[in-house]
Amino acid sequence: MTDVEVRGLTKTFGSVTAVHDVSFTARAGRVTGFLGPNGSGKSTTMRLILGLDAADHGTVTIKGRAYHDLPFPLREVGALPEARAFHPARSARAHLQALAASNAIPPSRVDQTLQLVGLSGTGQHGAANRKAGQLSLGMAQRLGIAAALLGDPPVLIFDEPVNGLDPEGIRWIRNLLKNLAAQGRTVLVSSHLISEVAQTADHLVVIGQGRLLAQTTVAELSARSNSLEEAFFTLTEGSIEYSASNLAYQGSVS
Repeated sequence: MTDVEVRGLTKTFGSVTAVHDVSFTARAGRVTGFLGPNGSGKSTTMRLILGLDAADHGTVTIKGRAYHDLPFPLREVGALPEARAFHPARSARAHLQALAASNAIPPSRVDQTLQLVGLSGTGQHGAANRKAGQLSLGMAQRLGIAAALLGDPPVLIFDEPVNGLDPEGIRWIRNLLKNLAAQGRTVLVSSHLISEVAQTADHLVVIGQGRLLAQTTVAELSARSNSLEEAFFTLTEGSIEYSASNLAYQGSVS
């Protein structure tokens, strides 16, 4: 059974159509890269998949069911919708313990997951026992990834997972994504960075201004131009919401 299936998804906010009739499939055993410029509708689509926003039209199923119908969501779908989605006064460990208790996940899984993401420092000032609100952006991102992995789910959904990570962290997340897919899991990763997604993705879904532009592979997209990046720019050039001038800066130097 297809793990994540999006069909005819549409969402408007007032007079703005954030997502328009988007359909795609994320299959088990591969990393699906969900790409588009800033403001293209990627995060809104992710929120619709996870039931955080209600679609105006269309459906999303995860292994044949809507997200809100899953009895223990964290054991079916691990998600990183945004950084710092936790109570700032709780420790990293307490945050994961609360999530584990709410989804009937064994308590032992908390420390296993903290170790997996590199937050297993011991002692009062160790990362695991530090207040989540005091964590750096990179460490907060790792905590969000830990929450996604906590239930050992077959489906993983990450929105911009490299945000805030240092070079070592970026290499770690690349390997993690590929390993998760190699285990037979479904991995859906959104990003506006084609060069980053190309390091891990087997399949690409590209949107712009809320509309589906392409479903392809890295090799197929690269073949459209002299480089992968140039092919991506050509595909999305009419969908960029904010574009800076290429003119040289002419300001004075004091």
